[in-house]
Amino acid sequence: MQPRSKVDHMLFLVIVGLLAWAVPGGGHFLIGERKRSIIIFITITATFVSGLYVGSIGVIDPVNAKPWYMAQILASPAVGILANVTRSGQYAAYGRPGDVGQIYTSIAGMLNLLCILSAMYMAYQGRGEKIGEEEDES
Repeated sequence: MQPRSKVDHMLFLVIVGLLAWAVPGGGHFLIGERKRSIIIFITITATFVSGLYVGSIGVIDPVNAKPWYMAQILASPAVGILANVTRSGQYAAYGRPGDVGQIYTSIAGMLNLLCILSAMYMAYQGRGEKIGEEEDES
């Protein structure tokens, strides 16, 4: 295997990071961590969808709840599409269900940020071991 130049390596890290943001677990999938990527995808997606289920789509509010939206957008750029739908204000979320929905969707975004950083760090180190398999020492 040929060593990569610094520019190629940086481009690869950016691609891993963008893919990890676009699809939760996508960065890990790209570097060969298939099982880990599936676990990440299911966990983050289930957490985000649970928040939408509890609080409705109205919990994504880029106008009146900017700090929450900043955390939510970390889950995926698809949140931006949902935000365009809710800008009209016809999907209001009030009370405890709205609060819980905001918390769940924001936690999903912040969890995805950790996974993005994990994928980029693993790619930076050149790692990509499979879960449950020993690394070859030879």
